[in-house]
Amino acid sequence: MKKVLTALIAGLAMLCMTGLAHASLVTIGTASYGGADYNLIYDDDDTGYGGGGLVWLDYTNSYDTWANQVSWASGVGSSLTVTLKPGYTTSIDWATGWRLPETMDGSWVYGYEGDPDDNGIYTYTAGCNLANSEMGHLFYTELGNLGYVATDGSNPQTGWGLNNTGDFDYLITSWYWSGAGCSHDPGGAWLFSMYDGVQAYDHKCGYFDGLAVRSGQVSAADPIPEPATMLLFSTGLAGLAALKRKRKGSRV
Repeated sequence: MKKVLTALIAGLAMLCMTGLAHASLVTIGTASYGGADYNLIYDDDDTGYGGGGLVWLDYTNSYDTWANQVSWASGVGSSLTVTLKPGYTTSIDWATGWRLPETMDGSWVYGYEGDPDDNGIYTYTAGCNLANSEMGHLFYTELGNLGYVATDGSNPQTGWGLNNTGDFDYLITSWYWSGAGCSHDPGGAWLFSMYDGVQAYDHKCGYFDGLAVRSGQVSAADPIPEPATMLLFSTGLAGLAALKRKRKGSRV
């Protein structure tokens, strides 16, 4: 009995640790902006821009031109009052370094097959299932959403769209500007649709939404398990205690 209890407790502990290790998106604090508080959501993955570590400001800046959205994102830091949750530390200067999310640039090549070799290389710049841009990585990889077109070309695929938003409260089903202009069309810039997971481009004079991100590293000195993981762990311990009492009672 003692060996069984020890093994079960160890298994629950490993499950708890695994849940922490695989968590890539975490709310590290809030930023006060325009009289309201918005989540600061940290992605510890290396998405290919800035060497890994990206903080999202959970605020959607409403429709505007590309130039105005670029200007808004680069200057938003001066209007933020950041409060980190206990246990998180960083050397990030929150007043500077904010920008629109980055996107791969190149000639217009439409595709939907994703990354069949799982090597991070995509042979197209527009379409569905592009996860090597920062917004595509968020939509597909971190939040686990599906594009309108499946990787085999069938459409619409079941469950497509922004069904999972994670810790984001203000991410909407809309087109968002990226910070990348089009090399093949100087008058255009790339954007991403949080409605159906499509990447495309439009003229810079168009009106679309904006998100602000900040590259940088955030550390958690004392990681706190997610509530669901803690509930599972507590339930397991309670079950073990009940089993032990039942075993003890059967000996009387």
